[in-house]
Amino acid sequence: MSRTKRVVAASTVGLMALTVAACGGDKNDSSGSSGGGAVIMGTTEPVQSLDPAKTYDLGSWTVIYNTFQTLLTYEAGAKEYSPDAAEKCSFGDPKTFTCTLKSGQKFSDGSDLTAEDVAFSIKRVVKIADPTGASTLFGSMQSVEAKDAKTVVFHLKRPDATFPQVLTTGAAAIVPSDKPDVYPADKVSAVSKSIGSGVYTLDKYKPKQLASFIANKEYKGNRKPKAKQFVLQFFSQESTLKQAVENGKVDVAYGKLSPTTLDAIGKEKSKGVSVVQGAGADIRYLTFNVKSKPVDNKAVRQAFAQVLDRDAIAKNVYNGNVTPLYSMVPQGVAGATQAFKDKYGAPSKDKAAGILKKAKVKTPVSIDLWSSPEKYGAVTTDEFTEIKRQLEATGLFKVKLDTSAWEQFQKAAFDEDQYPVFGLGWYPDFPDSDNYSSPFLRDGGYFTNNYKNAAVNKQLDKELASSDAKVREAAFAEIQKITAEDVPLLPVWQGKQNGVVRDGVTGVQDTFDPSYIFRFWLVGKGKK
Repeated sequence: MSRTKRVVAASTVGLMALTVAACGGDKNDSSGSSGGGAVIMGTTEPVQSLDPAKTYDLGSWTVIYNTFQTLLTYEAGAKEYSPDAAEKCSFGDPKTFTCTLKSGQKFSDGSDLTAEDVAFSIKRVVKIADPTGASTLFGSMQSVEAKDAKTVVFHLKRPDATFPQVLTTGAAAIVPSDKPDVYPADKVSAVSKSIGSGVYTLDKYKPKQLASFIANKEYKGNRKPKAKQFVLQFFSQESTLKQAVENGKVDVAYGKLSPTTLDAIGKEKSKGVSVVQGAGADIRYLTFNVKSKPVDNKAVRQAFAQVLDRDAIAKNVYNGNVTPLYSMVPQGVAGATQAFKDKYGAPSKDKAAGILKKAKVKTPVSIDLWSSPEKYGAVTTDEFTEIKRQLEATGLFKVKLDTSAWEQFQKAAFDEDQYPVFGLGWYPDFPDSDNYSSPFLRDGGYFTNNYKNAAVNKQLDKELASSDAKVREAAFAEIQKITAEDVPLLPVWQGKQNGVVRDGVTGVQDTFDPSYIFRFWLVGKGKK
C-alpha cells in the first residue's frame, strides 16, 4: 500500500472470461441475529477519517467495511472474492469490467443505491486524490460510467488482473451521489457523519474516544449481525487497553498487542480472558539498496540471507506470535512459495563464508542496519539486536544498528539513498501475490532501492494480463525464485492476527483471515 499509510501497517484478477456471480454470505452469517447484546471492542488502531476518499489505514477501513458496501468482497475465510453490492461482475474484454447491481439496495437513510452512486464514489476518490487516501489503487482505471441504474462499467488503461480486488477495498466503498453536504464531489467530507449501505450504521462518533454502531435496518444483504450494537473504544496505550479487557470494561481487545502482552494474557484465564489467533498476511522484511556499498555486491546480500535465522527471531523476540517467512509472498496467499528456504536451506556460517570467498569479499563485512521503532514498535529494537547477534556470531559481519523517526526514515531511505539496509513492514491492500510483488520489485519498488530486473518485469506483466490461475502462479514462482537469487529484499516474518476476548464472546477468530476485514457482524456475546 502507500508507503506512508500501510507500509507495515499498487498495483493493478481475471480477464476475458472471468465472471463473478452472486452467492451467499459468510459461512457463519446464518448463526446470528440482530438481537444480541452490545459488544465493546477496544483497539489501538485509530480512525483517521470516516470518508472513504481520505482513508488508507487499518482503523478507518475497519469502520468502512462494516458501514459501507463494495461491489465485491472477501467473505470470512475465503480465498477468492465474491459479490457484495454486485449481482455479478465480469470482463467483457481485457480492459472493460462490468458489474450489475443487486436489486432493492438502499443506503442507511432509505435512499436507493444505484450504479450512479457507484460511479460517483469511484470518481470522487480519484478526483480528490487525498494524500492520505487510496486513489492510487485506481491507477489502471481510465474511466467509470453508469450505463443504467443497475450497470456500472469500468474502462481500464491496460489489462489488470487485480482490478476486481481493488473493488473489494475500502477505497471502493459506495457513498450516495445526492448528499453533497456529506460527500461533496471534489473535496473530503467536513462532517463526522456516515451514510452507507453496510451491515451497521454509525450511531455516535467521538474522535479518538469511541464510535458506536447499530444494525442497519435498510441493509438488504445476507449478513446477519450477532450483536445489534457494536462499540469501538479507542486507546492510545496498549497497557491501558490490556487493563480494560482484564477488568471487563471491553469485551474484545484488538490492535497492536505486543508479544509480552499476549504471553501475559495467555496465562490469565482466571481473569476471564483468553487470546485468540488467526491467519495474518502482514510481513516484515529487510530492504537492500543495491547501489549502496557493501550490499551493492550480490554475494554480500546472499551471505546475509544464508545466515539469517528466522526461527530464532520468531521464538526469542516474538514468543512464537509470528511465523518465519521465506518469500515476500506470505503463506496462505495463492502462489506463495518458500523460495529462500529452497535456495539457502538452514542457516549456515560455512555456506555464507563460501559465498563471500568465491566473490573475493574481505571479511568481516561492515553493514549499517536501520530501523524505525517509532513506526514498528519497541520490539523492533529487540528484533534488530537479534539480527546483529546472528550476523556477528559468524565472524563474517560487523553490524552497526541505527534508528530514526519515521518521517526522517522515509526521506533518508526512500528518497536520498542514505540507508544501505533497512527494515520495513507491509499490510496487503488485498490478498493477491501481485500485491506482494509489483509494489516491491518493479523498477526499484515504492522505496526506490535501485533494483531493476527485466525478467521480473516480464513476469509481472504476464501475471497481470492473465486470468489463468496456473499462468499467474507460474509467473509468481519465477518472480520469487529470482528474488531469492538476487536478494534485493529479505523476508523475515509473517504476522498472525491476535485478539483478546472475554469469556462468552464468540466469532472474533472467525473473522481473522488474510483480507484483514474485521467483520463486526460475526462477533457476539453469550454462553460458549
